[in-house]
Amino acid sequence: MKKTYLFFALALGLGWNAANAQQEWKMVAGKIATPWSEQVSTAATLPEYPRPQLVRGNWKNLNGLWNYAIQPKGKEKPAAWDGKILVPFAVESALSGVGRNVGKDNELWYNTSLTLPGTMQGKKILLHFGASDWRTTVYVNGQEAGQHEGGFDPFTLDITSLVKKGKQDIVVRVWDPTNEGPQPRGKQVVKPEGIWYTPVTGIWQTVWIEAVADTYIAGTRQTPDIDQQTLTVTPNVANAKAGDVITVAAFDGANKVAEQVINGDNAVLKIASPKLWSPASPFLYDLKLTVTRKGKVIDEVKSYFAMRKSSIGKDANGIQRMLLNNRFVFQFGPLDQGWWPDGLYTAPTDEALKYDIVQTKAMGFNMIRKHIKVEPARWYYYCDQLGMLVWQDMPSGDLGNGWEPRPGIIDRASDQHRSPESEGYYRKEWNAIIDHLYNYPSIVVWTPFNEAWGQFKTMDIAQWTMQKDPSRLVNTASGGNFYPVGPIIDLHNYPEPAMPDPAVYGDKRAIVLGEFGGLGLPVDGHVWQQKDNWGYQSFKNANDLFKRYSGFTDRLETLIKQGLSAAVYTQTTDVEVEINGLMTYDRKVQKVPVEQLKQVHQKLYNPALVTLKP
Repeated sequence: MKKTYLFFALALGLGWNAANAQQEWKMVAGKIATPWSEQVSTAATLPEYPRPQLVRGNWKNLNGLWNYAIQPKGKEKPAAWDGKILVPFAVESALSGVGRNVGKDNELWYNTSLTLPGTMQGKKILLHFGASDWRTTVYVNGQEAGQHEGGFDPFTLDITSLVKKGKQDIVVRVWDPTNEGPQPRGKQVVKPEGIWYTPVTGIWQTVWIEAVADTYIAGTRQTPDIDQQTLTVTPNVANAKAGDVITVAAFDGANKVAEQVINGDNAVLKIASPKLWSPASPFLYDLKLTVTRKGKVIDEVKSYFAMRKSSIGKDANGIQRMLLNNRFVFQFGPLDQGWWPDGLYTAPTDEALKYDIVQTKAMGFNMIRKHIKVEPARWYYYCDQLGMLVWQDMPSGDLGNGWEPRPGIIDRASDQHRSPESEGYYRKEWNAIIDHLYNYPSIVVWTPFNEAWGQFKTMDIAQWTMQKDPSRLVNTASGGNFYPVGPIIDLHNYPEPAMPDPAVYGDKRAIVLGEFGGLGLPVDGHVWQQKDNWGYQSFKNANDLFKRYSGFTDRLETLIKQGLSAAVYTQTTDVEVEINGLMTYDRKVQKVPVEQLKQVHQKLYNPALVTLKP
């Protein structure tokens, strides 16, 4: 009986604690919100495993209510906290429960505590941050654990030596100058307007800890080759010992299709008669890596891969075409900013994160251009699962002295001069982003620059990107300054579809339309603000908008025959004062029914439009 009473007492206590925590947090009012904001819980905030490409079981999610304070830059740890913030939502967002700007003259501080589960005792403890914008310093039990500069790439700190008995105290310090600094920052500006949005400061992806053995698999690099029917796997094993055996095995469901012991730096698995990944058939193989020492398993991780190829080749008229698995597939999709009215950079729930991809697929698109933002790893995982091609942009930054954020203004004259500090930040983060996203098969194109925004040393950056990852295409400068480098030439044109001249570019580079459209429709009750909303061409009703859009698809069909390989429509959703989305910013209104969009898109994927060179 005593055990029963104790059980109910604990249950009541846990229920009270959860309810009490929920009362400490309240979403900031005053703006529209998505349907998923009502599902956000302080007790289970984005609880899903955050790293689908490297899965282990011994981990703990640290999302939830933390203490926070904003104070002038350069001060020591706050003597008192301003209140509670819901991690991982940025402090400026409604879902953070705070809704305050920080600015370059201040710093944002966080604090939480935790007790390590029994399963983690005696293990190496890794502290992971999915992303924190921008300069993040982490302290564990009063000692500095490390610092990271970058707003879009994950980082990990080994905190084993700092762990003590009992509770662990974690303090995080963040400084972010937004557009008043030289670092990559995407669409964030101190004073949002037009195509520029609210700042995102601090932690905006999942924070978690993981327990591993002293020798563990820190990462992998997986490169498919459909022509040779192989998968090359290069593992990064921390603290490997002489005699350790590292085994890689590939599975089709429960059926093991290949297995090999690492010999040297990598394993080359033979994947006989591979099932090729494509939007029409997004097949994923499972992967398992094991470290064994004297017959005992030291570490094991699960992953996955796909057999697919991204390349270019000439059609019967000698024009270069973008190819998927050695076949021409017209790539068509929306410009996807990945912003949320309630969470800014962070989707309210995992279901919400997946929703935009599901809807995009339902509309009949087969590609998404991820526009100058990097998403959480689970977003790419869903693109892999659902069969969505991805063009991944590098987040822009350091747009130059005197540069004004006006849509449509592009300086095609020359590259920008960047300071060594600015160039260093760009190179460091672009390198980290490619490493981080390398294994996701859905990504088929890297885009280093957008519309000459901070575009510099174009020849060098493009060539470096191609050398860094020869397995994907590189779109040197989407709509930016054109240089004779890279396999793609990309024009932006609003609102009508257009393309670079095939007679000038087509024999050496695939021709794409990197942005067009921007047809605007404000929907009352679903806009960020009531007036001064903006679109490239605005309409008063959905029927007129769709008629114009349908005409665009007719024009695209003609351009495909003439040499166009891909097109990107602006855009998936409204974003703040931009009202040119196919969905409203709160995702509550689909402006044009998905069935109508899918119907007019089908003609664009007709293989008869293009014949490849024999």
